[in-house]
Amino acid sequence: MFEVTRHEEMAQGSIIRLDLIAPQIAAKAKPGQFVIIRANEFGERIPLTIADSDPYSGIITIIFQIVGKSTALLRAFKAGDYIKDVAGPLGRPVEVDKVGTAVVVGGGTGIAILHHVTKAVKEAGNSIIGILGARSKDYIIMEDEMRLLCDEMVITTDDGSYGIQGFVTAPLQEYLDERFDIKLVYAIGPIIMMKNVCNLTRKYNIKTMVSLNPIMVDGTGMCGGCRVSVGGKTSFCCCDGPDFDGHAVDFDELEKRNNMYLKKEKDALLFSIR
Repeated sequence: MFEVTRHEEMAQGSIIRLDLIAPQIAAKAKPGQFVIIRANEFGERIPLTIADSDPYSGIITIIFQIVGKSTALLRAFKAGDYIKDVAGPLGRPVEVDKVGTAVVVGGGTGIAILHHVTKAVKEAGNSIIGILGARSKDYIIMEDEMRLLCDEMVITTDDGSYGIQGFVTAPLQEYLDERFDIKLVYAIGPIIMMKNVCNLTRKYNIKTMVSLNPIMVDGTGMCGGCRVSVGGKTSFCCCDGPDFDGHAVDFDELEKRNNMYLKKEKDALLFSIR
C-alpha cells in the first residue's frame, strides 16, 4: 500500500498530480523512468511516468490526464488515502551528455515528464531552452518548475490566451534558424507534436529524443503490448525505452496502435461516471 500525501487538480481538473510515499522507488528512480500503478485489487495496471522523485523524503510524483476509467479512479484518491500497487522504477533512465545547448519541448501532460528529464539535461551541464505548449493558458502545467531549470523559456497556446499563439514548432524553428549551438532536442507530448518536432529537426540534422507512451500491460517486456517500430525494427517501450531516437520512430504506426482502445476507454469512463 502506498500513501498519497498530496492531491492537486491542474488544468481545469483534467490533469491530476499525486505525491506518493514510495521510499524504495524514490531511492532508485532516475529521470525518464516510470511506474506501473494498480489503484485497487480490481483495477487494471497502467504505466505512469515519474514526474519527480525525492530520495530523501521517499516521495515520488505522478501527473496524469483523465482519459479512461483507471485514471478517473486515481483522481478520487486524496491525501491520506492508499493506492494498492506501485511497481518500479521501470524503463531505461535518460542518458544525456554535455553537448552545449539543448532545447526541451513539452506539450500537455508531457510537460510533467519533461520536467524530470530537464533535470537530467541540466545536471549534465547543458544550457537549456524550454518551449512549452498547450491549447490554452489553463492547460499549461509546471511553468514555475520549468522556469527554474531553463535558461530561456517560451510558451505557446493554440488560442493565444498565453504566450505566443500557435504550436511549439514555430519558436523551435526560429531558434534552429538563429542558434548554431543547439545540439540536442528533447520532445515529450502528444504523438502528433513529437512527430512534427522530429520532422522539423530532421531538416537541421539535430539529434532529437522523444519519450513514448504506448499501450502497456506488464511493463517488463513479457507481453509485447508496448512494441514500437524504431529504425525499422521492433522495440519494446517498457524495457528498451521509453526514450528513443525520434528520427527513427514510426509515429504513424504508434498512433494507430494507441487509438485501438480509445473508444473502449471513453465508454468505460462514461459507464463509471453513470
